[in-house]
Amino acid sequence: MSIPPPPGPHQPQDPYQPPQPQSPNPQSPNPQDPYGAPPQAPYAQGPYGPQAPYGAVPYPVWGQGYSPFGRPAPVNGVAIAALVLGILCFLPAVGLVLGIIALVQIKKRGERGKGMAIAGAILSSVGLALWVLALATGGAGEFWEGFKEGASANSGFSLAKGDCFDVPGGTLDKEVYDVDEVACSGAHDAEVFATVPLPGDDFPGDSHVADVADDKCYPLQSAYAMDTWALTDEVDVYYLTPTGESWEWGDREITCVFADLEGKSTLTGSLRADETTLDADQLAFLTAMTAVDDALYEEPEELAEEDLAGNRTWAGDVGNATDEQAAALGAHTWSAPARAPLAALVKDMRAAGKEWAAAEKATDVDGFYVHYDTAYEYVDGDATVTARKALGLATTPPTYDEDGSGSGSAGGGDSDGGLNV
Repeated sequence: MSIPPPPGPHQPQDPYQPPQPQSPNPQSPNPQDPYGAPPQAPYAQGPYGPQAPYGAVPYPVWGQGYSPFGRPAPVNGVAIAALVLGILCFLPAVGLVLGIIALVQIKKRGERGKGMAIAGAILSSVGLALWVLALATGGAGEFWEGFKEGASANSGFSLAKGDCFDVPGGTLDKEVYDVDEVACSGAHDAEVFATVPLPGDDFPGDSHVADVADDKCYPLQSAYAMDTWALTDEVDVYYLTPTGESWEWGDREITCVFADLEGKSTLTGSLRADETTLDADQLAFLTAMTAVDDALYEEPEELAEEDLAGNRTWAGDVGNATDEQAAALGAHTWSAPARAPLAALVKDMRAAGKEWAAAEKATDVDGFYVHYDTAYEYVDGDATVTARKALGLATTPPTYDEDGSGSGSAGGGDSDGGLNV
């Protein structure tokens, strides 16, 4: 085997070894280290530079930040925050700044997340531009006011008891998507007399909501319009109910309203007659009449021929209510104009009470109806009309359907008044 010549003055040295001192005898094939170190194997000249001799393998040194197990670089947290703010369009200026900071950190640290930082910066830039445009045109203020109104509303239209409104198109016989609140003193399509909150987090379904409205709205009308005689034959009860969609936006109320029976004509003036609008005499009179009417409306559906015992029990209840309210009216101190008319009414009520008591004791159907008919002659009779006139209340008695319900009844009409909001 031939041995290559020793390195000359221009031959590169081994980069992994310190420079070797030159032998004083350049012709010596085996120069000795003056310090006794063994001779180094010479480097062969390869096609790409000097090559270490066989068996001379340098030890690797791990550089800073290098992972010997190939673990990926972490994702930059600021880039994630920038992307989230950009998508939500929340604090767009902050999202833009965070995107720029993330790009600088990623470049310095070798982290991942450059795409997220860029996307967050772009989305935040668009959001910032839209906010600037909205502020310049005043749209932001209008949006915020609308948002606050919608968020604070408990019902689809934020209608409250005592509000009057018009419906675009002037009819309530179909779904209602919008209303215009107006003064009750003028003409209007409807008037709110009660609101019924609905509990629970999940929408209970259209059928359940309609059942609740039927059960709650009709009885509540007499508490708002105590002067039931003022409700003409054309006035009926409707209700606005939440839908599954409006429920998700916070609509949790049934809105009970008075409106025209056919939903085609308007009302004029408020129908409200309660403690907020009545004087002491009017309130005392209507409270007594409402109690008697409530007892009358409990009349059994079966005739006396079919259920004499049930009808006799009901007659006794009406008699007791009539006697109690006659006593209440007799104890009230009336103003001078109402004193004589109310005394006459109390006298008639006591006579009616006796007839109801006699009907309760009847032993046969014929005897029951004799006292029944006589007692009913006092209901909404002349004494009642005279008393109402003296008190400044409506004087036209309500009409009644064959089933006993009428324009002044607490049961209300039988029309399908359910309307979806």
